[in-house]
Amino acid sequence: MGNEALDAALTEYAEVGERYVRALEDKGLVFAEPHAGEARRAELRAELAARGVDVRNAGASLSAGHLSPACVECTGNRGSETFSTTFKCHRDCYFCFNHNQPDYDKFFREGCPWEESLARAADENETLACVGLTGGEPLLDLENALRFLERAGELWPSAHKRLYTSGDLLTAESAARLRDAGLDEIRFSVKDDDEAAQQERVIAAMKLARRHIPSVMVEMPVIPGADEHMRQLFRRFEEVGIDGINLLEFCFPFCNWDEFSRRGFTLKNPPFEVMYDYGYSGGLAVAGSEELVLELMLWALDEGLTFGMHYCSLENKHRSEIRQKNERAARAHPCVEFDEGDFFLKTAKVFGPDVEAARRALEAAGCADFMEDPDERSLAFPPRYLEAARTATREDGEPVRPMTCYLVYETEGSGGYLIDVALREA
Repeated sequence: MGNEALDAALTEYAEVGERYVRALEDKGLVFAEPHAGEARRAELRAELAARGVDVRNAGASLSAGHLSPACVECTGNRGSETFSTTFKCHRDCYFCFNHNQPDYDKFFREGCPWEESLARAADENETLACVGLTGGEPLLDLENALRFLERAGELWPSAHKRLYTSGDLLTAESAARLRDAGLDEIRFSVKDDDEAAQQERVIAAMKLARRHIPSVMVEMPVIPGADEHMRQLFRRFEEVGIDGINLLEFCFPFCNWDEFSRRGFTLKNPPFEVMYDYGYSGGLAVAGSEELVLELMLWALDEGLTFGMHYCSLENKHRSEIRQKNERAARAHPCVEFDEGDFFLKTAKVFGPDVEAARRALEAAGCADFMEDPDERSLAFPPRYLEAARTATREDGEPVRPMTCYLVYETEGSGGYLIDVALREA
């Protein structure tokens, strides 16, 4: 005898992702074949782990060597926030996702209300650990950037402060003033498709920054097909003596698809590990970017390059959001547990003919907390009792097949509620 209730539940979850992909394909986007590249990514990840690379946030983040405090706190519990003083920029990157930001057009014209944003953040978190200033290009308005850093230092005296820049506008004078205003780290946004002269200017700016600012980092998306050029850049970064590089999974920001299409890019499929309406404005991962990141990290280890490397996947961006939503609901129900790895709330479930056999085994193991759903024909219980459920056998001799249900805590008014977003083999 099968398990129609479980099959129906799994089908329902799968169809959510399939409908999402079909809807975007109808708009002209092109996805890779389902699960394309998964085996290669798993192989590379295993090799990196064997080489001592730190696997963080349930695999969404990989780190070797120096890791910025801001990257630690991005998904930590002490808090990290990034602000903008301006959305204006002298560059025009086809993959920029600022257009997805709320009120982009208004703030582009009028400037970003950073004073209000800082005040609101201080009201919400008096001990914020890390503060970032991004853009646009913050150095287009140096005086405002300096005021921002000084105000952030007043609100959070011990906070780590970083600034993102293309580097084009950095001078010795501005670097010294930024340092004196409290800047701890500068991150240079290097673009693979910049002309050689542009990249040389940025390399020169990095060398200049080394003389003035405590920590110099690079942050860049890794674009499929850029293998050799990335290796050349890594060697230049080693010469500069950067502290580390943040390697970002390259993403499509729901605009300029023609630019992605003409370069032959397709989108990762499935687009998310767990389907959910994420708030991060970066968009969808491009197929092949993660594989290249992992290959570059292995190559850099083989070469003995000394700067730190951090792979920040699209999933890692989502981890921060999910932690902020879910950690406050870690004790929402006795059947629900907060996963310290991927930050989802989780409960264990059995379905259909598995329910009664599992219940007997669970009660025998001391489990007294259950949630029963007669419409779904399911029984939920605390994940710590999964092993007991796995030992259960149905009357027809078939083993019980327990699942893990992923949950997100949503707020509404002064209250909140749990929604289930995924169902996986436990």
